[in-house]
Amino acid sequence: MSDSRKRKRPLVADKRYAAPSKTARKAKAKPKAKPRKTARRKTTARRRGGLVGLIQRLIRWCVRLIWGITWRVGLATSVVLGLFVGYYYTTLPDVTDLLDGRARGSVTLLDQDGQVFAWRGDQFGGAITTDTVSPHLRNAIVATEDKRFYRHFGLSPRGIASAVRINLSEGRGPLSGHGGSTITQQTAKLLCLGTPYDPTIQTEAEYEGDCRQGTIKRKASEALYALAMEAKYSKDEILTVYMNRTFLGAGARGFEAASQRYFGKSAANVTAAEAAMLAGLLVAPTRFAPTNDLARSQNRAATIVRLMNEQGYLSDAEARQAQNTPARLSQAAEARAGGYFADWVMSSGPEFFTRKTTEDVIIKTTLDQRIQRAADAAMDWVFENKIRPGSKAQAAIVVMSADGAVRAMVGGRQTKVAGAFNRAVQAKRQTGSAFKPFVYAAALDLGYSPNDTITDEPLTIDIPGSGPWSPRNYTNRFYGTVSLTQALRDSLNIPAVKVSESVGRDLVRQVASDFGLESDLAAGPALALGASESTLIEMTGAYAGILNGGSSVEPYGLIELRLLGDDAPLMGTGGGIGERVVQEKAARQLIYMMEKVVFEGTGKRAQFDGRQLAGKTGTTQAARDAWFVGFSADYVAGVWMGYDDNTPLTGVTGAGLPADIWRETMMRVHEGVPHAPLPLMMPSNTSEQREPQPQSGGAVGLLEGLLRDILGGDAGNRTRQPNQSGSDR
Repeated sequence: MSDSRKRKRPLVADKRYAAPSKTARKAKAKPKAKPRKTARRKTTARRRGGLVGLIQRLIRWCVRLIWGITWRVGLATSVVLGLFVGYYYTTLPDVTDLLDGRARGSVTLLDQDGQVFAWRGDQFGGAITTDTVSPHLRNAIVATEDKRFYRHFGLSPRGIASAVRINLSEGRGPLSGHGGSTITQQTAKLLCLGTPYDPTIQTEAEYEGDCRQGTIKRKASEALYALAMEAKYSKDEILTVYMNRTFLGAGARGFEAASQRYFGKSAANVTAAEAAMLAGLLVAPTRFAPTNDLARSQNRAATIVRLMNEQGYLSDAEARQAQNTPARLSQAAEARAGGYFADWVMSSGPEFFTRKTTEDVIIKTTLDQRIQRAADAAMDWVFENKIRPGSKAQAAIVVMSADGAVRAMVGGRQTKVAGAFNRAVQAKRQTGSAFKPFVYAAALDLGYSPNDTITDEPLTIDIPGSGPWSPRNYTNRFYGTVSLTQALRDSLNIPAVKVSESVGRDLVRQVASDFGLESDLAAGPALALGASESTLIEMTGAYAGILNGGSSVEPYGLIELRLLGDDAPLMGTGGGIGERVVQEKAARQLIYMMEKVVFEGTGKRAQFDGRQLAGKTGTTQAARDAWFVGFSADYVAGVWMGYDDNTPLTGVTGAGLPADIWRETMMRVHEGVPHAPLPLMMPSNTSEQREPQPQSGGAVGLLEGLLRDILGGDAGNRTRQPNQSGSDR
């Protein structure tokens, strides 16, 4: 009998499924109705929220509307901007085609030893990359211009906002003054958005102006171009383009050219201090160029060094070393781009290979940098020690060899300049008594002797249309019978006029012209006293003709010109010794006479070191110009002094300050140069009394002079001449 109270064993199927729990059974029970109080509260809330709900629904609708418009406009804008970026992307060439974008070529000038001393045009030192450049330089550029360069997408909203804030706080427009451009945007500006320069459409200055526009439209275009560049190129490629194309002052395009220009080394080898100075040029290349103001450039570099230290590119020790040993200029850079000499060579060479070259040109010149430094130092010394402070007087110096090869040139008191007015080659001034050697050269070539005598006495020449003209000596005295040597030694005016009238003015004019005085020469008797105008380089070249034995020379500075990368020159020397002007005997006798000028006459202040020297002083009417031109056996040098506005000099003659400048120059030039005798010829002891009379110039005048010598007649003077007394010292 079964126990009914005993629980039945569960079936297998029951074991598979657990019996519902009490909680589950309760859940299946019919839920109780919510209290009536809750329902009433909800109904009341709906009635009370009708207006509020309407406002809420209206706000939600407006938000949805605005959002709908915004994302659609944003999408359309993105599509348009994407199209622009895509367009710019398709126009971008290979990165190597963007490294050298100059509109002009460059000229590199070498001295006589082949050393670089000057640059002209747009220099490009060669392509550099982020891998080949000095790490210090790469870091300095990023630290200075765009410290987040490797982290942004081409634009820096934070940088733009900061620049706008600073501009507004300083009272400028939001886009005026400080910029928020990234390196990528600056590169886009340098590339002028891919528009090449076309000289047939606009000038280079106009092109540069268009590329540097600061309008909102232009900046927007640069931003799009920057985005395209970021999509096309890597960060290092963008930085490479930037380093090669940016302008860094003194005609240098790119950091390689700037490094060569300022430090004489490759950008791969610059130190931290040098890299900081180069990077400091980016903000204002002309203002911070070390050739303009080295101290200002060094101060700017110190700021860059601090930035590099703060951003972790330099350790504290490296930063201290860079601060304590600031960058210095190379010797060539200190010469300020070759100054007047380089300007002269550039102006005298063919325009299509110098001033307007589109190629990179190498010009070897006659410059001797040792002699150039000597001339610069002499000019500075005399004006510091012998000229009153505040004086506006100017001076110029030319030093050359006897064949016309110019070794040094100073075109004014500012010895380290480029592009300035060059008084050595551009200023035409009356020559005064410095012209007299050509009068005596003509006479000696006709057979006169340095020992021939002439009477220094009152002389009056009647000039048709001008009346009587009476030259006077500087001392207002007359010295009676004097030799030609004495007349030149003491710079006597009346004997010079007499000799000129005797041999014929046309002959004197021809001799002077053949020696290289190309300016229009005076037609009247004052020709003998230097009433004509000439340049210092012409006068120095003419004296070189006397030194070399009587042959003309054409002053020159260019030895050869070739294109960068070519071995064969395109052209060679453009000057040198030309045709004979007077016999060698006459030239050597004239040197003897001019040697007496320096050691016994008006040029005594030019003596130095016991050397054998020859020269001639010259002072023009009212002392507006003062000259000393002379030579040793090795070099010819000319000095001019005066005011640019023709104001008369006070207490200055050619025998004074110009002779001092000449002596200081030649004394420095001859340091270490062995003594050598002048190629002079002493005259024989025989002499002849010469009493030339006024006569016409040229062949007619010569014939009249011969007739007077034979018959004692007087043919008179038929040439008009302004009434001026000329020069004496």
